Amino acid sequence: MDSAATDVFEAGRGRLASLAYRLLGSAADAEDAVQDTFLRWQAADRDRVEVPQAWLTKALTNLCLDRLRSAHARHERTAGAWLPEPLLEGDPMLGPADTFEQRESVSLAVLTLMERLSPVERAVYVLREAFSYSHSEIAGILDITEPASQQHLHRARVRVAAERRRGTQTDPASARRVVEEFLAAAMSGRTERLVALLTDDVTAVSDGAGLSRRLLRFTTRERVASYVRAGFRPTPAKRRLAGGSPALHIVLVNGSPAVVAVIEDRVVGAVAFEVGDGKVTSLYGIAAAGRLARLEKAWRLYEPGAPVVNAW
Repeated sequence: MDSAATDVFEAGRGRLASLAYRLLGSAADAEDAVQDTFLRWQAADRDRVEVPQAWLTKALTNLCLDRLRSAHARHERTAGAWLPEPLLEGDPMLGPADTFEQRESVSLAVLTLMERLSPVERAVYVLREAFSYSHSEIAGILDITEPASQQHLHRARVRVAAERRRGTQTDPASARRVVEEFLAAAMSGRTERLVALLTDDVTAVSDGAGLSRRLLRFTTRERVASYVRAGFRPTPAKRRLAGGSPALHIVLVNGSPAVVAVIEDRVVGAVAFEVGDGKVTSLYGIAAAGRLARLEKAWRLYEPGAPVVNAW
C-alpha cells in the first residue's frame, strides 16, 4: 500500500475506533475491527473509491455487525449477562463528546442497555446519535432503506428510554461529592446513610470480582446497600485476591465518576456510578482482568492526584 493510502486511513483511525467501541462495547474488539478494516482497505481497489472515509465507515460498521451477530448466535452476549469495557477519561475511544447525545452514547449505562437492541438497531442508534449521520447516509452504510433506518432508530430510542432511569443532570463536581459521601458511608458501615444516597429504583450490576461466570444484579435500595457494604468491607481474603492493599481513587470512567482500586500501577477493580438528583441511580462493578486491560494501560500514563483511601 502506498503512503498516501495509509495516511488516509490513519487520518480516520480515531473516529473509526470510537465508532467501533460504541458498536461493540469492547476496546479490544474495537481495535481488532479497526485492524480488520485496515486490511480490507489494503486489499480494496482504491481507485474506484470516491469517498474514502465513507467507504471505511461502511466497512468497519459491517465488520462490527458481523461480530455482534456471531456473538449473539453463540450466546456469548446475552442481554443482561454482559458488561462493557470501561475507559478512563481522556481515552480517544470516548470521542466525539461535544454534545449530550455523544456523551450519553458512550456511558456504561447506555452501552449496557444497547445490548437489548438488535445489531442493526444498535448501528443505526450509534451512527445517528453519536456521529450525526443522516438517514440517507445510514441507509447507504447498512444497505437498508431510509424509512427502515428511521424505524430502527425509533425502536432503539424507545427501548433505551424505557429503561434509562435518569433524574436531573448532575455536574461532575456534584456527582463526585455524592460518590465521595457514598464511599465514606460504605467504608464506615453506615448502611442507613448508604440507603439514603440511593434512588428508589437503583440497580447494581457486578461481574462478581471477576470470579462469577454470570453477572450479579441487585435491585431495591436495601439490597444494593447491603451488596455495596459487603463489597467495600476490606478483609484479608480480599487483599490476598487483589495481591495487596489497593489505594482507592475517584476518577471519571466513560464520563461518570468511578472508584478505581489500584496497587502500584495495576488496576484491580472499578465501580462506576450514575448520579442524578444528588443520588446514585446505578452502579457497575468490574474486576475481571480482561475488562480492565485498557483502563490499566491508560492508568500508567495518568496523573490521578491523591487517593481518597491510601490503603484499603
